[in-house]
Amino acid sequence: MSSGTRRSSMSSSSSALAKRPAAAENAAKASAAAQQQAKKRVALGNLTNQSNLGRAVPRPAAGAKGNNVKSAPATSIVKKAPVTRPKETAPRSTANAFLAPCNAALSPNHSRDSLSLDETMSTCDSMNSPDCEYIDNGDSSIVASLERRATDNLRISEDVDTTDCSLKIDVPVAMETLDNVIDLDSDNKDPQFCATLACDIYKHLRIAETKKRPSMDFMEKIQKDINASMRSILIDWLVEVAEEYRLVPDTLYLTVNYIDRYLSTNEVNRQRLQLLGVACMLIASKYEEICAPQVEEFCYITDNTYFKDEVLQMEAAVLKHLKFEMTAPTAKCFLRRFVRAAQACDEVSHLQLEFLADYLAELSLLEYNFLCYSPSLVAASSIFLARFICQPTKRPWCATMIRYTAYKPSDLSECVKALHGLFCNSTSNSLPAVREKYSQHKYKFVAKKYCPASIPSEFLQDSSI
Repeated sequence: MSSGTRRSSMSSSSSALAKRPAAAENAAKASAAAQQQAKKRVALGNLTNQSNLGRAVPRPAAGAKGNNVKSAPATSIVKKAPVTRPKETAPRSTANAFLAPCNAALSPNHSRDSLSLDETMSTCDSMNSPDCEYIDNGDSSIVASLERRATDNLRISEDVDTTDCSLKIDVPVAMETLDNVIDLDSDNKDPQFCATLACDIYKHLRIAETKKRPSMDFMEKIQKDINASMRSILIDWLVEVAEEYRLVPDTLYLTVNYIDRYLSTNEVNRQRLQLLGVACMLIASKYEEICAPQVEEFCYITDNTYFKDEVLQMEAAVLKHLKFEMTAPTAKCFLRRFVRAAQACDEVSHLQLEFLADYLAELSLLEYNFLCYSPSLVAASSIFLARFICQPTKRPWCATMIRYTAYKPSDLSECVKALHGLFCNSTSNSLPAVREKYSQHKYKFVAKKYCPASIPSEFLQDSSI
């Protein structure tokens, strides 16, 4: 290579190197200008003011990567005046075609050196579609018409009386006139309390208990081979079965309800009375228990007196008679609500009061004569007597108990006296299952508590509240 050629090549390379900083500076300026332009507008991909439901999603142009159609990036805009504007090679975005164009006052004006994305939107073919109506700000008559229609349809009159628009809750009048009542339904944190629905639920249960009650005289009118004593022996044995299999209390109460409802219209001989009991407990277990005992287990506890087919046939007969109406309000349903009310206004041990009320209610299950009292009345009377046993010198009933039981002391007088007699004579009773159950440590030995021989008459008078 000659010296002249070497000098020319070196001079050309040096000139090229001299031009590179200028090009890099121009590119940096263009990039900064593009970033500033991008900050002035909202990303179109985030606008969701128009619904695309019901429209076909346009397919991406050939050569586009992926299935998502993306708009051209703002950084591709070149802001150098001498540079000729290149032709668009990237596919134009159609995902934004369904969006109404932004107001011209809010859209940044394009300069003579830059290409605004608003210009590409204005030339989009989808704006000519009959499905999309484009309203220019210059057409004030159409805009004014739309505003008038919206004002007429959506305007709320200032003359409307809104004093009666508050939410009204149906509460019995007798409960509203009571003072010094503790609010049990103020706790909305625990969903198991159903604070907003508790009043309506228990009003419904009070109505339902009148429809799911057995007859009060079926022993005298329907049954010929069994009597009240046999019924008590059966229920006493079922209490032991429930303890043996650790069944929940609701299962026992429902079992007794099913037995009495079936005996109210169906004559049963004494050889099949135990079969009726295990069939009703099988049904109640399936309704209440998570893991109900199997049919074979109920056959086993009867010392295989009955076969599996006999138990299933009796189960079908009971279900048919009850018309598959398994839900029935029992005393246990009301005890949960009444115990909470008693615990809210009592200083005694909560567990002791609850177990004592449960003990009194289960004692009533054995007695045929207690069928004349509704389950809610038995539950309220059990709470009354339990509070009296725990605190003999204090009045058992108060305004809070009247509010949540809807029973006054005079309404409970007869049932309370009958329960008092059961409690005092339980030690001499020949059916010990319930008493032995509540004489255990886990039930706080409530069956062994001392009960005064009589209840003061003033405690059963309404004027004492």
